[in-house]
Amino acid sequence: MNRLRALIVDDEDLARLRLRALLADCTLPGAEVVAEAASASEALHRIAGTEVDVVLLDIQMPGLDGLQLARRLREMPNRPLVVFVTAHAGHALQAFDIDAADYLTKPVRRARLQEALLRVSQRLGYLPPTAAAGMPAPEQPVLVVSDRGRVQRVPVADILYLKAELKYVTLRTASHAYVLDDSLSELEQRLGDMLLRVHRNALVARSAVCRLERRCPGVEGQGEGDGESWAVQVEPTGEWLAVSRRQLGIVRELLAGGGL
Repeated sequence: MNRLRALIVDDEDLARLRLRALLADCTLPGAEVVAEAASASEALHRIAGTEVDVVLLDIQMPGLDGLQLARRLREMPNRPLVVFVTAHAGHALQAFDIDAADYLTKPVRRARLQEALLRVSQRLGYLPPTAAAGMPAPEQPVLVVSDRGRVQRVPVADILYLKAELKYVTLRTASHAYVLDDSLSELEQRLGDMLLRVHRNALVARSAVCRLERRCPGVEGQGEGDGESWAVQVEPTGEWLAVSRRQLGIVRELLAGGGL
């Protein structure tokens, strides 16, 4: 298995030293620190003269911050992957929008760092078939959410629906409900056709739609002027979500087996 060539970027000497020590203990895959940098400008200089697979990148630094540097790196040919290593969890949504391979919060645990390196190796194609056997499957699409101050990665496959309510959007899985600050239209653009819009205030996973019925007026989310009161039942929770007249035909086609 290839050893990853790592660049550590952090403006604190002790933080770089600790990360270097943790990397020395990682073995599957291993990583070699090929350079260090205390600023974004120094990091760009190092990358220009050194082959780098992964940048372990702090966010809050003088000058260009880590997010700005990551955007610069995305424009480079053969760009290295980025793993953010930061004391602040609040930038995770932006980090994954920049296609970060992972997001670690300080103090970093060796096992968590090892997991991030494995994810980088998988994305770079460094794992031979024999090494990949028995290891975690390639990462599935996720939506990064903040729940009670904790950043979590929710697999898109687990999402049952997204529903706009006042200034927030509720994300529902079979076991949990999360409250997001994103707008429903922004989420729809990011998720593409993974979810189906059934109403101006709701997106539903196609696989979660189990029944379409004419409901009595007053179904939650049904606004005035929508005409007939239709709703879909979402499994496995059994909840009902309003279907607008405009989307009624699309939902019927889905349930008829059209697959859309």
